[in-house]
Amino acid sequence: MKHRSLGSLDVSEIGFGTMSFASVYGASPSEDEAIRVIRGAYDNGVTFFDTAEVYGPFTNEILVGKAVAPFRDKVVIATKFGWNIDLETGERRAGLNSRPDHIRRATEQMLKRLNIDTIDLLYQHRVDPSVPIEDVAGTVKDLIAEGKVKHFGLSEAAAATIRRAHAVQSVSAIQSEYSLWTREPEPEILPLCEELGIGFVPWSPLGAGFLTGKIDASTSLDATDFRANAPRFTASARAANQALVDLLVTIAARKQATPAQIAIAWLLAQKPWIVPIPGTRRLDRVEENLGAANVALTAADLGEIEDAAAKIVVEGARLPEASLQLVDK
Repeated sequence: MKHRSLGSLDVSEIGFGTMSFASVYGASPSEDEAIRVIRGAYDNGVTFFDTAEVYGPFTNEILVGKAVAPFRDKVVIATKFGWNIDLETGERRAGLNSRPDHIRRATEQMLKRLNIDTIDLLYQHRVDPSVPIEDVAGTVKDLIAEGKVKHFGLSEAAAATIRRAHAVQSVSAIQSEYSLWTREPEPEILPLCEELGIGFVPWSPLGAGFLTGKIDASTSLDATDFRANAPRFTASARAANQALVDLLVTIAARKQATPAQIAIAWLLAQKPWIVPIPGTRRLDRVEENLGAANVALTAADLGEIEDAAAKIVVEGARLPEASLQLVDK
């Protein structure tokens, strides 16, 4: 596996997002199976693992800590703070919380749950409008000085917020949703990352599974699967958005690849500092996703994808309205 840089942070060019082990796509596998998949990702070259305190809450960090323990010093662990979670009980409350005292307490608990001495990359999960970003960046800067954190990141942050944060503490990575059907970062965020030397980490690079071609308008989604309530996953939206999958299928057939591999390869081809973090609960899917690194898309391929995608109107908001309201503008 080749490596890429997020700021000054060296990581595998494809990472692994572990949110799917927190029952957001329905029931999760056993802990033993989840650990087998995470360790299998490492065996296949992944050195970048992404989690968050809110996944569970808390349980996902504990899982990741157990899974990477045998090779902790050879991997980069990213986690995130920022939701309004009772740090004693794990109760998820409405809204956000990035008050400096809360960040400090949350970080101490993350270190314990992950069973590590230092968090390699600490993201603010969502920008808290009630706390100046300078205060957030300053708090993380202090945590870095204390050796508890190595690098600072922001998730779903607007360009102006990123610039203000970076002026206080160098930002190593921005994590936002980005894929062939979610391209909002392109006009402002990606150019800013290039200007400031910040890496970009696309979450949901496979469109929550839709771009794999394994889901269509007739697919039944479990009531516990978050996609059952996602605007882009209504039956009518899936039918309309099938055109994008058909495009990937066409390119995949020519490249002797899968639609998922083309979707990830497309992201890798956009910029050399983009590191997607596909997530899955199955080791065979991990291996498939990592195969994207071996798919070479030519300039002609990329032009064909761009021209065809430009004619496809993606139906449905990428997130439910309540979640969209928490995205920084």
